[in-house]
Amino acid sequence: MDRKYLLEKAIRVAKLTRLIAKAIDLFIVACFSIWFFPLGVVLGIIYMSLCDGMSNGQSAGKKFMGFAVKSLEDGSPCSYKQSVIRNLPFTLPLLVALLLPVIGWILGVILAAVLIGFELYLLYNLDSGHRLGDVMADTSVMANDDNFAGVKNRKTSWFTSNTTGSI
Repeated sequence: MDRKYLLEKAIRVAKLTRLIAKAIDLFIVACFSIWFFPLGVVLGIIYMSLCDGMSNGQSAGKKFMGFAVKSLEDGSPCSYKQSVIRNLPFTLPLLVALLLPVIGWILGVILAAVLIGFELYLLYNLDSGHRLGDVMADTSVMANDDNFAGVKNRKTSWFTSNTTGSI
């Protein structure tokens, strides 16, 4: 039995369920944007910016899929500030589309394609499974099971080196 294969399969499933959770959140933004246009676009941007800071680090999609966003600094639930930072790759194209009349929609779609493509690239190619938003906000998506002792006891951020010697 190849245990590494089983681990890789579980990681692929977790990444896919993260994508489904984000798709649920983007569906909510699309509903706001269509039903209440043009105010709905603003409501969608506000929701997307703050969604991961709500309800103990869970957006509607993450709550549905059983995930929570945690700060890697201290293991606490994602703050509103971290939520705004980690969702910039999704809200930035919406802001461009909103602020620039006709050309903004074209630029917004192009920017969204580039940023989301980069998000997917990082999600599937980083060993940690972090996407661009996680790297920028120093957060991670974890199963919502209250087993965060390892993260809560960390003294340094995930991207800082904790080696003491120099070469």
